[in-house]
Amino acid sequence: MSLVKKAFLLLAIGALMLGIVSTSFAGPPGGDVIEKGSTVAWWLWPLGLFVLTFVLGIVAVLGGLGGGTLFVPIVGGFFPFNLDFVRGTGLIVALAGALAAGPGLLKKGMADLRLSLPVGVIASACAIAGAMIGLALPANVIQTALGVCILGIVVIILKAKKAEFPEVKEADALSTALRINGIYHEVSTGQDINWKIHRTPLGLALFVLIGIMAGMFGIGAGWANVPVLNLLLGAPLKVAVSSSKFLLSITDTSAAWIYINNGAVIPMMVVPSILGVMLGSMVGVKILTKTKPAAIRYIVIFLLFFAGLRALLKGLGIWK
Repeated sequence: MSLVKKAFLLLAIGALMLGIVSTSFAGPPGGDVIEKGSTVAWWLWPLGLFVLTFVLGIVAVLGGLGGGTLFVPIVGGFFPFNLDFVRGTGLIVALAGALAAGPGLLKKGMADLRLSLPVGVIASACAIAGAMIGLALPANVIQTALGVCILGIVVIILKAKKAEFPEVKEADALSTALRINGIYHEVSTGQDINWKIHRTPLGLALFVLIGIMAGMFGIGAGWANVPVLNLLLGAPLKVAVSSSKFLLSITDTSAAWIYINNGAVIPMMVVPSILGVMLGSMVGVKILTKTKPAAIRYIVIFLLFFAGLRALLKGLGIWK
């Protein structure tokens, strides 16, 4: 093991212990972190979060999803944490991945600022509103809505098609005025790809809804960003994926501040979750080249379906 890896491992272990110990000194102002009725020792829950998020980090990379999309429904459904804290942590988890990837994608010319900033302004403003709505609504209402949303994501993943280079015959007036177009180098073919977008007003309108959902449920919105940017607006798939990753760093930051301001983001949950996802993602990247994408896709679909069904039934009071 290299010196850098050893140092990172020691840092990870130290940060994990700091996150666990810190919970004994201060409690969240918004209510109990762990719901009443749990008989398990409190320190086992952060440890369980670390193990779970490590696995989710691997699956998220292999399945092409953001960690927050899997994190919130699974942790919210099967851990005894207050849902407000789960959603706040989910945003931080999604944000960590986006901030780690965003600068590199911009440097390589894959993420496009002219494409990301207009939708980012709209989505981030709506994410703030969504976070405020989510914190104001009763937990059972949010659980029910989250379950419906996750099951909807499963349907989108099952039916969604991807186009490497969508055909855009002519850019619309709004995208032309905003100069949303570009050129990126496709390494696999050695070609420079000229791209432009269309149906911009409809796309911007959809990002209002995407922003609200991202803030309300704390799941990040990569699952929605990519289909809209790629299939609706007509951006090449790699540009859509890269710009979506960069876009999350704008949207999730806005919503996360609302949860932080309300005391719904605490080290007990955030530290082990981020460390687990980051370490899992590193492992996932190495496994990616040896794994069949179709098999992982169905694993992700199963996990989301089961977690979405659990959230829906928990919100309706059928499965407590």
